[in-house]
Amino acid sequence: MKHLGSAVAAVMLVAVTGAVPAEASGAARRLSPVDYTFIGLTNLGNQFQIDSGKLGEKHAGAAAVRDYATLMDTSHVEVENNLMALLHKMNVQPPPTSLLAGAYKSLIGILAREQGTAFDHDYVTSQVAYQHANDALYRWEIQNGSNAELKAYARETLPKIDDHLHRAEVLAEAPSSSQTGRGPIG
Repeated sequence: MKHLGSAVAAVMLVAVTGAVPAEASGAARRLSPVDYTFIGLTNLGNQFQIDSGKLGEKHAGAAAVRDYATLMDTSHVEVENNLMALLHKMNVQPPPTSLLAGAYKSLIGILAREQGTAFDHDYVTSQVAYQHANDALYRWEIQNGSNAELKAYARETLPKIDDHLHRAEVLAEAPSSSQTGRGPIG
């Protein structure tokens, strides 16, 4: 899937309405649209990373890609748990993500049909795009959010995201295993 990475980035950067839904709790109504959007995209992105990581653990051809997928799965479980604990403390529910969740499920469906080097290529390419978009999302919250606790969460999590981005870029630059006998993708 040549354009899977672009699709991941596009999904990550889609703007949700910017308005807090009418059915949102009182605490959520006090959040700025930036903060509420950040919560929604982070919550959805964590689940995408967990689901795609689990696929990578099973479908990847290269050990380095499987290792990265395991890191994404376990790391984003922790990041999601931290987000949910913060939201519980704030008495805020994440916004509904039906439209974007459908797009992510489609991307997961594409990856689920692949194995070996084809999976490795599409997964790593999508991870580079995703991690760039995720980095931008967290920097956007740090610069534009109004809730101090969410901004602190974003600042604390950003180094982990940047590490994930660097690792994905290293995987993407590795020579193809079919050409050299090493590296996950071409």
